[in-house]
Amino acid sequence: MEADSKIKVYLDTSVISYLDQKDAPAEMDQTHQVWEKIKSGKYDVYISDVVLRELNDCNEEKKNKLLKYLKEIQFQTVEITDKTMKLAEKFIDFGVLKKKSFDDCQHIAAAIVSDCDIIVSWNFKHIVNVKTIRGVKVITTMEGFKDLLIYQPTALLEEE
Repeated sequence: MEADSKIKVYLDTSVISYLDQKDAPAEMDQTHQVWEKIKSGKYDVYISDVVLRELNDCNEEKKNKLLKYLKEIQFQTVEITDKTMKLAEKFIDFGVLKKKSFDDCQHIAAAIVSDCDIIVSWNFKHIVNVKTIRGVKVITTMEGFKDLLIYQPTALLEEE
């Protein structure tokens, strides 16, 4: 990778949400450490309009807190397009995820379509797990997209 090219990181909603996740203090602390790296401009950060919708669905107090955090960083918003929706639907069609997890499919598809290098998430049930990672690899290969790395946010702490 060229010295001046930054890693393109997609943040799903869980990463932002865990900045205020008092029932998971260890993960909340780790997320704040990651947030400091993000604030420093070390990464090119992407979120999608799905993230913004999910944040706006939070109760008023949490929503305001999380949107305030979001204002601390530079990011690009990825719009969910027909191309993104078709790719997200492939994750359902191939049994990678179920229809009820369609927002998660959209997060993954948005990261892929926007050419991100990595998606970070605290969502181990639907995103950061072997079944999803393997399924995403198969579909990105079949569809001609570059590989997408899928990790929990702490992976960014070890990257130097």
